[in-house]
Amino acid sequence: MTVTSVFAVQGMTCGACTAAINAAVEAVPGVESVAVSLITERASVVHDVDVVSPENIREAIEDCGFDAQVLSSQSDQSPSDVSDTADIAKQSRLEVVYIKVFGMTCSNCSTTVENVLRACPGVQEALVALATEEAKVKYDPSQVGVRDLVDAINDTGFDALLPDMLDNTTQIESLARTREIKAWRRAALQATCLAVPIFFLNMVLPYWYRPYDFGRFTFIIPGLHVREMLSFVLATPVQFIIGKRFLVSAYRSMKHGSPTMDVLVSLSTFTAYMFSCFTILVSIATASEDPPHTVFETSAMIIAYITYGKYLENRAKGQTSAALSRLLSLTPSLATIYADHKNTAVNAAEREIPSELIQVGDIAILRPGAKAPADGIVVSGDSYMDESLVTGEPMPVEKHVGSSIIGGTINGVGRLDFRVTRAGKDTQLAQIVKLVQEAQTTRAPIQRFADLVAGKFVPVVISLAVVTFIVWMILSHVLSTPPDIFKSSEGKFMVCLKLCISVIVVACPCALGLSTPTAVMVGTGVGAQNGILIKGGAVLEQATHVTKVVFDKTGTLTIGKMSVVTHSKAPVWEVSDYRQKLWWRLVRAVECSSEHPIGKAIVAEANRMLGENETEVTSKLQSEELQTSSFETVMGRGIRAVVQHGTEPYSLVVGNVQFMTDSDIEVSSSILKSSVEAASTDIYVAIQGAYAGMISLNDIIRKDARGTILALERMGISVAMVTGDQRPSALRVAREVGIPESEVWSGVTPSEKQDIIRTLQIESPDAVIAMVGDGINDSPALATAHIGLAMATGTDVAMEAADIVLMRPDTLLMDTAVSLSLCRTIFNRIKANLLWATVYNFVMIPFAMGIFLPLGWSLPPMAAGGAMALSSVSVVASSLALKRWKRPRWATEEGRLDLDSSNASRDRWSLFRRQPGAGNGHVRTLSNNRYVQLSTAETV
Repeated sequence: MTVTSVFAVQGMTCGACTAAINAAVEAVPGVESVAVSLITERASVVHDVDVVSPENIREAIEDCGFDAQVLSSQSDQSPSDVSDTADIAKQSRLEVVYIKVFGMTCSNCSTTVENVLRACPGVQEALVALATEEAKVKYDPSQVGVRDLVDAINDTGFDALLPDMLDNTTQIESLARTREIKAWRRAALQATCLAVPIFFLNMVLPYWYRPYDFGRFTFIIPGLHVREMLSFVLATPVQFIIGKRFLVSAYRSMKHGSPTMDVLVSLSTFTAYMFSCFTILVSIATASEDPPHTVFETSAMIIAYITYGKYLENRAKGQTSAALSRLLSLTPSLATIYADHKNTAVNAAEREIPSELIQVGDIAILRPGAKAPADGIVVSGDSYMDESLVTGEPMPVEKHVGSSIIGGTINGVGRLDFRVTRAGKDTQLAQIVKLVQEAQTTRAPIQRFADLVAGKFVPVVISLAVVTFIVWMILSHVLSTPPDIFKSSEGKFMVCLKLCISVIVVACPCALGLSTPTAVMVGTGVGAQNGILIKGGAVLEQATHVTKVVFDKTGTLTIGKMSVVTHSKAPVWEVSDYRQKLWWRLVRAVECSSEHPIGKAIVAEANRMLGENETEVTSKLQSEELQTSSFETVMGRGIRAVVQHGTEPYSLVVGNVQFMTDSDIEVSSSILKSSVEAASTDIYVAIQGAYAGMISLNDIIRKDARGTILALERMGISVAMVTGDQRPSALRVAREVGIPESEVWSGVTPSEKQDIIRTLQIESPDAVIAMVGDGINDSPALATAHIGLAMATGTDVAMEAADIVLMRPDTLLMDTAVSLSLCRTIFNRIKANLLWATVYNFVMIPFAMGIFLPLGWSLPPMAAGGAMALSSVSVVASSLALKRWKRPRWATEEGRLDLDSSNASRDRWSLFRRQPGAGNGHVRTLSNNRYVQLSTAETV
């Protein structure tokens, strides 16, 4: 069985670390894919649990020299993997939960817990591991909830806790890098306190305050001078205590053949330290009266610089994940519910529980200022909710009975009681967090460059350092007038050694490794704060190259709330009031089960015409008066059904004109002509095999639709529209929003939408096609397009198939252009980071190698250490600049008015880059079929 296991990995410092883990885990049999995030310190591994267990993978990671912990392991098995129909239903119901159990001391304890869990209704399997203090329970959530299982364990005298309750807090601390910041700050302070005196002894007193230079005096032992003795005493703890983490990490990485930046740090500082010790021993052996040439200050100051740089880098990294940390902290730690969800009276008993234990069906209580612990429906009270942190909606949203509640949103001044409909990992907030986490773990293709360089970087740098030492040793003895630096009192060997050390120290693979993940981390977080969920670095990179956006019409360009504008009936159904009402009742009976906007609009109009409310409709449909059978939905065409009215059965066909033709129902040419002229969406009704009437509907176009189309075109992106609606209606919408008629496909089924996307991709292989939709019928096209964008107001299926999910309700359509603009901004920052990291290494390494020595310019090892530390910090700081990103002016209300103004100056769009081959006039016509009405309506 295939599962996805998530691991917390500590100790990664650069791209070489992630590359080493990737290589090691991918080599494990049974592993299908690996994604490692340097910033979030997470590794996601898809593997066959029957071949390799999560523990085996954890051991493989630890063998690389990193600390790893299994956080979760979730099955990827779908119901289609089960052959028997009954097994499918059973498999889809069962869930697995891991519960931490504290207080067990022997096997009797674990057996007791197992027996208690197995006695719970709906529990299929319960296994308790005494060593790990963990219980694995497979259960049917329709019969028992997680809170019931935890309560059952607690009742036996043990303490039970869900791992999620621990992991959430742990992950927030991990993302904020609290522990790392404290550790590096302490190391930086300690290293500085020891390194500065060494620097003062060796670099300040001898040259600036020579009369006070007590270090030149000989110690008790001949050949051992005070300066060298004090430097040795101070440098040793810096090298082996503070620098231990570099030495250990370097050893582990070399042991597994994947050298990291720690190898460069350890090699340079250890070489300087050991050389200094060697010169002291030589001085003692020869009882030299002149102080030996040591470089203790070099090794100590390099470590001080690097630890301080690591401290700054981790502080910056902690800020890159601020958006995800904020999302994780939105769910309150505690929730208040009614002890008995059936008793919600004012004085009913209440219970306070951890939010992770809330279950579907609970009635939760939201007092003023409280955060919603789960998703649900309001059953009592009125208030306003602040949804800005989840959806990006800036204004408070009114809530009353029947309104939906989103977990993590903040209640206003009123009290609300709501019934929980989705809890735990199923809530909208949890899904957003999951999407953001996956996005920040997924690598962008451009990062392959950094990973490739990081894998070869360290050996190349060490080779260059050795070449530098050898070449300058030769040149300093061969040249008649070597550079002035070789005339110093230190001697040629010491100068060459320092040049060698400078090359090793100044090289920085970290800057390359951090360029992409930090920008993706900050950028996707900023997107989430603005209601734009980008599913990963690969999506982000692909979105920057979009050349054409194809829009669905209903629910995307329009609000998806159809309204009936006119209707007509065949004369036989107009003869009496009874016949007219029967006509509406029959049509309503067929359409009442439809989730399509057209079906809902027809039902609403039927209710209005009949003067009945929803309660009356439901009771009549459930009574013997109206019974529907032989129900058949033809996707993209219509519905067939038989409605039993009393003792008489009525055969109905409701759908578009093509559906009428397919059903051998004749519609007169005059009716079809009037339909075309009206440019509305027309649904035809046939009863007992004969034409019985027509219902005409129109949809409301979104207010920002035209502005969105204009914004995309100014960005160099051409637009098109596909719809199942009839062509006159489709062209009406296209004209109003500004889509050329040649870019409109009408009367297409969901599969034909997918075919259109495929055809566009085939016709223009270099084009990048994006699809924007909201419904189940759009999901095949969303999945087929290079980039799929889904509205959060649509179905879960569409959002699952999409690459970018737009959450903000007030600017859903405009966010299509905003999301692509954001992706361009993030990707440009990634390229800038990579350019800076590459230029830094291409300039600084030759500088350290002494290429400018003839001009009198050199890079001392201490300066090289400072430059290397600052290079990583500068890359992270560059990525952090993305936090200042604001929605473009054209996405604001004022900007949208400018877009619609015919006098708007064209130069305001100079900030957009027109991509080659994009825009109107550059997209070829697929075929003449584009101008032919394929059919006349979407599924009803």
